[in-house]
Amino acid sequence: MSDHDRSERYEAGMVVRRKVLGDAHVDRASAQVTDLDADFQSFITEGAWGTVWSRPHFSLRERSIVTIALLAALGQDEEVAMHVRATANTGATREDIREALMHVAVYAGVPAANHAFKIVKKVLADMETT
Repeated sequence: MSDHDRSERYEAGMVVRRKVLGDAHVDRASAQVTDLDADFQSFITEGAWGTVWSRPHFSLRERSIVTIALLAALGQDEEVAMHVRATANTGATREDIREALMHVAVYAGVPAANHAFKIVKKVLADMETT
């Protein structure tokens, strides 16, 4: 991949990342980048946000639902919380999250879904009060 392609993919990724996670989150994350994780941050911006999240087939809402389910199944608590907060930008609803976690219960296990429901309830309650 040429530097030109990487730059375009990075820029496209930042647009989608900001749209989904919000400027404040991305600005905080960007301010914390060091030499240690700069390559990793470029990788996820280009690979996750500039490639997968930028594909046209799924809407941001659909990608949000799938992402929450996968992160819940993998027990990625902080990432679940972050992506639940992002639903304010993606259009995924409480009902979407509930249905996604029901799939997690069936396909990844009740304990994973139960734990994710606890995280989701807290995050949604926090979102309602702020």
